[in-house]
Amino acid sequence: MGAGWLLGQVALAGLTEQPWFDAALAGVCALGGVLLAALVHLAVVPLLLRLAHKTPSDLDNRLARAVRWPISLGISLIGFYLAARLPLDAASPQLGLVNDVFASAGIMTGASIIGQALVAGMDWYSEAWLSRATRGTITHLFRLLRRVAFVLVYGLGALLVLDRLGIPINPLLTSLGLGGLAVALAIQPTLANLFAGTYVLTEGVISPGDYIAMEGGVAGYVIEVSWRSTRIRTWENNLIVIPNSRFAETILTNYNEPEPPVNVYLTCGVSYESDLRRVEQAAREVMEQLIAADPNGVQEYGAWFGFESFGDSNVNFWLFIQAKDRLATFELQSALIRDLHARFDAEGIVINYPVRVLHLPPNAPPPFDARNFDARAQ
Repeated sequence: MGAGWLLGQVALAGLTEQPWFDAALAGVCALGGVLLAALVHLAVVPLLLRLAHKTPSDLDNRLARAVRWPISLGISLIGFYLAARLPLDAASPQLGLVNDVFASAGIMTGASIIGQALVAGMDWYSEAWLSRATRGTITHLFRLLRRVAFVLVYGLGALLVLDRLGIPINPLLTSLGLGGLAVALAIQPTLANLFAGTYVLTEGVISPGDYIAMEGGVAGYVIEVSWRSTRIRTWENNLIVIPNSRFAETILTNYNEPEPPVNVYLTCGVSYESDLRRVEQAAREVMEQLIAADPNGVQEYGAWFGFESFGDSNVNFWLFIQAKDRLATFELQSALIRDLHARFDAEGIVINYPVRVLHLPPNAPPPFDARNFDARAQ
């Protein structure tokens, strides 16, 4: 009612017949749009940002900052559209051009708002909901997703603009489909690495710094996981680059998951003449003293011992303790072997070399006679 009544009063006053009226009306609309955009940008949005700080989530704050400029631009476009549209009557040949130009600008402004909101939402999700370790791992994935989102949003906006301008987009869509199929076939290995990299990044089975061993014998520390490949530093301090398509299909051992501590498993054997109760007691005491004194051991895990089998030369047994991480296993295992050997030597417990016992018939000559050997040698 207000705008119509105001225009009616202006017409009754005869101002619409003045030659300067159209220019003045256009100037008022354009200036009003700019002032309203400035009001929203400098007053309304800051007020919303202050209110957003009181909410538990940071998402609304990010969205308000992301769409601040596109919304201000859209409000200004409305003012300029009214400035160009109101002086024209319905039969004006320029009316269609004005509508098409500003409709196209409005479509791209809407695409910008959607694109900025998507990026803000992705950044908020990666920082608020992902763990710190996982966030560092999938940074490349979110960068790729942001680029894909921008291309899709602005590409759809460009197609809508072409349709608005009367340019047929069906042949273009057909050409894009055929071209996309050809490109997909040409870069099939790259796409395979891309999707495999997406799987590796989102699964979170590895992170930079983890020590891993692959089925083919490749082992080392993970340096970086990108959308195309995974980089590993080996013990020889060499760099191995593994395409993600192969990395996602191999059997993988991660020594840092599910927890960093790693068990130290050791097998040994003692002679059949040994007192097995004394052997077990000595081995347990060695393990308990070691994990209590060595910072590489996990004392809470305890020490475990068990006899395994009757071997050819020894009664075999196993024992294991736990180290704080994989690097600590080397030092802890070395210390366990040293201390166990020293304790067995002090206790008189023998670890046999390979022994074979020959059972011969009663009247059979000995297989080896040192005296006959010496006589033949002379």
